[in-house]
Amino acid sequence: MPPPSRRLAPTLEAVAAEAGVSRSTVSRVVNGSSKVRADVVDIVQAAIERLNYVPNRAARSLANSQTMAIALVIPEDTGRFFGDPYFAAIVQGLARGLEPSDYVLNLQLASQSNPSRKTVRYLTGGNVDGAFVVSHHSGDNFLADLGTSLPVVFGGRPLTRGDTPSYFVDVDNDDAAAMGTQFLIDRGRTRIATIAGPPDMPAGIDRTAGWMRALERAGLGRDRIVHGDFSQASGARGMRELLARHPDLDAVFVASDLMATGAISVLLENGVRVPEDVAVVGFDDSPAATTGVIPLTTVHQPSESQGKKMAEMMLALLRGEPVEPECIMPTHMVVRASA
Repeated sequence: MPPPSRRLAPTLEAVAAEAGVSRSTVSRVVNGSSKVRADVVDIVQAAIERLNYVPNRAARSLANSQTMAIALVIPEDTGRFFGDPYFAAIVQGLARGLEPSDYVLNLQLASQSNPSRKTVRYLTGGNVDGAFVVSHHSGDNFLADLGTSLPVVFGGRPLTRGDTPSYFVDVDNDDAAAMGTQFLIDRGRTRIATIAGPPDMPAGIDRTAGWMRALERAGLGRDRIVHGDFSQASGARGMRELLARHPDLDAVFVASDLMATGAISVLLENGVRVPEDVAVVGFDDSPAATTGVIPLTTVHQPSESQGKKMAEMMLALLRGEPVEPECIMPTHMVVRASA
């Protein structure tokens, strides 16, 4: 039997005819240009849906010298990436932000301080049109300078700045941590410890600074501190160390929800009541805040919205539009049973 005939895919010209606009207008809509009126965009999108038009990525790449791909660079090991709900929220936001465009996301897990030659070649070899960098460490000098080769948007303030402007989306981690610590102070807690984040990451540094600032303002001691790596296991280790060194503590501000859940498990194992004996405040308002034995009072940061904003910033950069280099998003307290 002869092979079945293939149905020809609709073309850009067919979409233009269906929508009653020019081919160039359809092209601008498909490429996410902001130079098309909203009502015209709606008409073209409706025509695309009716015809089930799919842009020819290969042809567009050849024509525009674009790959239509954006790298997501995570300088962390796979266990941290797949185990931390913060990353899941960021990726979900990035996907939402890129959905209206024709760009795809490529994941690159890199070493914290020394990305492989393969990663460097991939990012600088014309394989992607831009890069998102999330979980930036002080030793990531290559990532800080990556903006000289292609557009880069950071999730979180980069600790080191390259020779080009740094575009990033973040929260004010210092003020947010001070708010979380002040929440404990306002409830009469006076011996407030912290399980801080890594001292080589901006989020870790800034959240520690906020904790210290709130305690200093209240005239309270600032010596009850240990550091973790934002993982649940490091929160448990940190809590054991704090209990051994400071058995009189009555509250803990923890720099991530995952670390806070680890800390609470150790407190309960040692017969310490939460929040009666020790109140606990976390940071993120991730799913981890509500899945533990004791629901977690925490500082909410809009992680998914941060990812979406990163995508919108990147698309604007790729279109050659002016972009404000810094976007700081709001935080607020979410009160639950742990404090």
